Amino acid sequence: MEPSSQGPPQGSPQGSPQGSPQSAPQGWPPPQQPHPPFYGVPGPPPPSASVNGLAIASLVVGIVCLVPPLGLILGGIALGRIRKKGERGKGLAITGMILSLVSTLLVVAGLATGAFRDVYDGAREVADEVSRTRSTFDLRKGQCFNSPSGAIEAETADVTIVDCAKPHDGEITGTFKITEFDKWPGDKPIEPIAEKRCDVLNAAYALDSWAIPDNAWMYYYQPSKESWAIGDRAVTCAFAAEKGKLTGSVRSDETTLDEHQLAFLKPVNQIDAALWEEPEADVEEDQEANVAWAGKVSSTLSGAVAKLRAHPWPAGAQQPVTDLVEELESARKHWAKMADATDPDTFWEHYDPAYDGLPADMGAKVRGALKLDVTPPADSAGTT
Repeated sequence: MEPSSQGPPQGSPQGSPQGSPQSAPQGWPPPQQPHPPFYGVPGPPPPSASVNGLAIASLVVGIVCLVPPLGLILGGIALGRIRKKGERGKGLAITGMILSLVSTLLVVAGLATGAFRDVYDGAREVADEVSRTRSTFDLRKGQCFNSPSGAIEAETADVTIVDCAKPHDGEITGTFKITEFDKWPGDKPIEPIAEKRCDVLNAAYALDSWAIPDNAWMYYYQPSKESWAIGDRAVTCAFAAEKGKLTGSVRSDETTLDEHQLAFLKPVNQIDAALWEEPEADVEEDQEANVAWAGKVSSTLSGAVAKLRAHPWPAGAQQPVTDLVEELESARKHWAKMADATDPDTFWEHYDPAYDGLPADMGAKVRGALKLDVTPPADSAGTT
């Protein structure tokens, strides 16, 4: 608010200053006093007694309830000094002592009944709640959160961080920055970038896709036009509950899995990822894309087989891994034939054997031996 302007200060009332000669009627000088009294030279007035500082301190401590007994002590000392030195402040000291006494009694009663502890606990809970309140853009990988309204896709502010072991609405899998645009491109151009990169982050965060709950889906929060204008380029990726709540973390990566579990999941997940890249158009419509895809699946299978064979598996997993490797190698031969196909008929000839050769459970026995989840997900995609 701008300060209001003020006019010049008002002048003093006009008239003669005190002590100036008064004019007599018709301009005559006033009559002289025969014997004016003599008062002598006036001296300075006697100094007034100062206010005792401890009395002031006692009152302040009593008002703010700061260490209640301290106000009683300061007030008592102040009264003694006031009597000895003739200082002022007796009323301040007594008032401070009374307030401190009341505060002391309230604290003692609160401690005795537990009321003081209840107030403290309540204040601590409020402070803890405030400290856990965040915007989704402030959340970090591995944090779980709840949305105030439960509408996870609509909330970008005031979410609350919670323990992942407790029911929650979402779990952050990572963040990345949009670097493809200098100016605000609108929501639509950002969406495919966010979906693709969040899918990668989610897959790396939850390597054991079988352990992801059926109600957990991929969500992301992208910059708005307003936040972009102040420099926001971050996309926050998450697993979130489409219905109900998530319970327990979905995280399964290098921080939670052992070396054998990682050695199994990484190559097997690469096979799944390659299979998902199948072109929408049939080989008759786009032979080049289909043949290239078959070649990628074939090379992925070769790499997975080599990694599975090379790893030193524990005794219980050795035979299940050997059986899985044989199935993968048998299927790979058909994928290689599809990749070498020069016409649609040859491609289709090996299409079904290539898929059928892959184990339907993709190594469920190996999973059991490695103590991984053995229940296939209801929806193997697990994303939207």
